[in-house]
Amino acid sequence: MPTLCAVYNCGNNATRDSKKGFYRFPKILKTNDPDKRDELISTARRKLWFVNINRKDLTEEKAEYTRVCGDHFISGKPAKLYDKTNPDWAPTQKLGHDKIRTITHLAVSRRDRSNERYAKKAKLEAAEVLVTLNAVEFSDSVLSDLPDPNNENIPEKHREVGCQTELTGLQISELEQCNRDMTCELVEMKKKILEADLTEASFKNNDEKTKFYTGLTNFLVLQQIMSMCGGFIHSGTVNSLTKFQELLLVLIRLRLNVPFQDLGYRFGVSRSTACRIFDKWIDVLSVRLEFLIVWPDRELLRKTMPNVFKQNFGERVSVIIDCFEVFINRPSGLMPRAITWSNYKHHNTVKFLIGITPQGVISFISKAWGGRVSDKHLTENCGMLQKLTPGDIVLADRGFDIADSVGLYRASLKIPAFTRGKKQLSAIEVEETRKIANVRIHVERVIGLVRRKYVILQSILTIDTITAKAGESVSPIDKIAKVCCALCNFLTSIVRI
Repeated sequence: MPTLCAVYNCGNNATRDSKKGFYRFPKILKTNDPDKRDELISTARRKLWFVNINRKDLTEEKAEYTRVCGDHFISGKPAKLYDKTNPDWAPTQKLGHDKIRTITHLAVSRRDRSNERYAKKAKLEAAEVLVTLNAVEFSDSVLSDLPDPNNENIPEKHREVGCQTELTGLQISELEQCNRDMTCELVEMKKKILEADLTEASFKNNDEKTKFYTGLTNFLVLQQIMSMCGGFIHSGTVNSLTKFQELLLVLIRLRLNVPFQDLGYRFGVSRSTACRIFDKWIDVLSVRLEFLIVWPDRELLRKTMPNVFKQNFGERVSVIIDCFEVFINRPSGLMPRAITWSNYKHHNTVKFLIGITPQGVISFISKAWGGRVSDKHLTENCGMLQKLTPGDIVLADRGFDIADSVGLYRASLKIPAFTRGKKQLSAIEVEETRKIANVRIHVERVIGLVRRKYVILQSILTIDTITAKAGESVSPIDKIAKVCCALCNFLTSIVRI
């Protein structure tokens, strides 16, 4: 049998109107309190419910199985027991009669008057504390001359000071201690607020915070990036953020892949403003930090060649290459969908070719290609081979069957041996493969570092991120990948020199 509302002519029931609350009659609380306060208040409240329901057939026994729905309360539910000034202390809405003991506007005004009294009382207490602290401050100058307050032989001048403060020496000491404690709490609170704030001052001398939000090692590096790029950003008088905060917004987006709506809430701007700031800064960063991704001179490579490369390949290794893919949303067009489909990832992706030096520094990053493209085609057409010089050695994985293309530039390719058509590899091939795998793994470590540091490259990007704007030849994802790789070159190398 469904639970019906006890109010006359109210047809709500718990089965049909499950979204509405149905509330029991308040019970009479009986405790061991000698004042019986809970019992008196709960009794008065239960009696008021009976009066406002106004049903002669509603007895104490029937009330145990009776409910009142939320339509008869202003807020949709009854107030708490001790909130007597709340108009929802008892049902007052849609009761079918006008004999209501607690009229809504009177209850509200009574509550407002109560709140006003509490506010006045709080102001008076604050004023008394201020007067007391002023009196304590006034008496600090004579505290050293004051005798024991319990001594009755107090000089006249000391009695006058005592009459002005009306406090004993012990009370003054307690107030002083309380004042010191509150000052310490205020300092700690200001420190916590500063740490939570996304301003330049909060990042100074806080390398851990800088590393978390930007991926950079310390605040000094962040400051250098600001000095290199900030002068190329136009900032008007109506800008709501400083240049440092705008740069921080961009780095947080790259580092944590925070949605623009979240960035808007964090920095107190709209989502569209956060998008415009990101687009403006990513253009400048991709140009100003491009010099960090540079193909090094051969002599410089030889001087700093790690021992593991010297032992296996001499001093001729110039680059280690590999590809990595970033997931994207499924394009709506059939042709873009086919171009970006990756059989390896079983998802629509864009693919990059990345090259690192033997020292672990990123020296090349290609533009984004559709995930369907092969590693060979991407390497031959991205412009990396043109940077090779005669005698260079390129280390790659088995999928990079580009020995002929590399040979055109009088360089050589080292890839692991194939087992296709062979029962097993020869001893020489096994040893050569082991040497290549031992050092080629560094490029995979660098790719992992870039994607861990800047999580945006691990996410599924939207279509507008991979689409170049009108009049531009470079898409936003190309700029993002370049900036992420450039920032990673600020970090400590993963290869031991």
